[in-house]
Amino acid sequence: MSEHNAPVRVAIVGGGITGVILALGLQKRGIDYTIYERAPAFTEIGAGIGFSPNAERALKVVDPEVYAVYKEVASSNAEEDYFQWVDGHRSNEVVSKLLIGVDAFQGGRRSDFLEAWSELIPRDKVRFGRDVDTIFQHENGNVTLKFKDGSTEQADIVIGCDGIRSRVRQLILGEANPASYPRYTNKYCFRTLVPMPQAQAALGEERITNRYMYNGPNAHCMIYPVAMGALLNVLLVLSDPGHWPADARHTAPGDKQEAVRAFEDWHPHVRALVDLLPDELDKWAIFDMHDYPAPYYNVGSVAVAGDAAHASGPHLGSGAGFGIEDALVLASVIEAADREVRGATTKKKKKVEICRDALVAYNTVRYDRAQWLPGATREAVELFQWQDERVGSDPEKFAPEISRLFHTIWDNDIDEMVKGAVREFNTVLAGGPRAHL
Repeated sequence: MSEHNAPVRVAIVGGGITGVILALGLQKRGIDYTIYERAPAFTEIGAGIGFSPNAERALKVVDPEVYAVYKEVASSNAEEDYFQWVDGHRSNEVVSKLLIGVDAFQGGRRSDFLEAWSELIPRDKVRFGRDVDTIFQHENGNVTLKFKDGSTEQADIVIGCDGIRSRVRQLILGEANPASYPRYTNKYCFRTLVPMPQAQAALGEERITNRYMYNGPNAHCMIYPVAMGALLNVLLVLSDPGHWPADARHTAPGDKQEAVRAFEDWHPHVRALVDLLPDELDKWAIFDMHDYPAPYYNVGSVAVAGDAAHASGPHLGSGAGFGIEDALVLASVIEAADREVRGATTKKKKKVEICRDALVAYNTVRYDRAQWLPGATREAVELFQWQDERVGSDPEKFAPEISRLFHTIWDNDIDEMVKGAVREFNTVLAGGPRAHL
């Protein structure tokens, strides 16, 4: 077999949720891949996570076994589930509800999901302690990754799943490009996991068994059970008119009194929720890519996915879900490219061109939807924190606005997305529009 007919080799930079799901999607489709992760093990930042209905449907298509593992780890709710918003400032009453469905938008600890999914990946498919320094694209189609330890690896396609501070994005867009770096959204949060008996004593039985969000002026709180109901995930989000210290990365030392002051005039129920925080804790800055969006996700045989492409805040609970959608589209178009490379007898295009066509198709199919998310997430947090001048604290105006945002996410036709991606690949392969080569 000549090099031009050899199977496609994919390098995945980053072993978070997007990178692992991409690896498992490629594995299911018989595509050769290797994950390069700079940490010494699979890691995920953050405590709790929820997977939106579109993400759940995408997991089934990635691989039924991946979906089965997800269901084993997720905290289940066999009844109809709702998002429920509470006036946390004045009344402590539920003022708006949005139906999610039955056994939908399940969640748990990020680390639990990543650990369970990573068990499906053979150890020889992962290289830990590999921090990418530079990427070279050669005329023959090979892509060389050079790591900070001086080692090198080669692949036909490189996908950067290396998170919000992606090195691969910097290399694609240029280190001087403001779109290569995330920006502070003037929001930060406190996160903690509270043992359920302690949470029940503070909040009562009703508020700990489902998900609730407490809305109010310039802040909001979200709670939901994780770890099969053993823990309550608590997220408090505060507005911040200042600047985040440049050297603090995502976290900086915080203390409980910051949260106490922010919620001091809220309803006593919310103040009891704040009291669940430990005395010393980190505060997490919320960055996104809304102000300087990436103009494209691919250059040649290199692309970015997940937070590396379109990082958004957590307020719509869909960052991981959009990363899973990215991974599914990439697995689908790379499978089509691999089939074309291995099956072609009369070569109309070189292998490098076929691989690049696959990434052009990925960019075309994913770009508009993925770029919508950071802005939509900012809209959502303004609604939660009564900062939208059109809506304020009026629940009658709030309900249709928040429903529109969530259903734009949830109602994505996953099967049609995959079919559309393969159609787009075939169009580009046949000589249709191409970009970022």
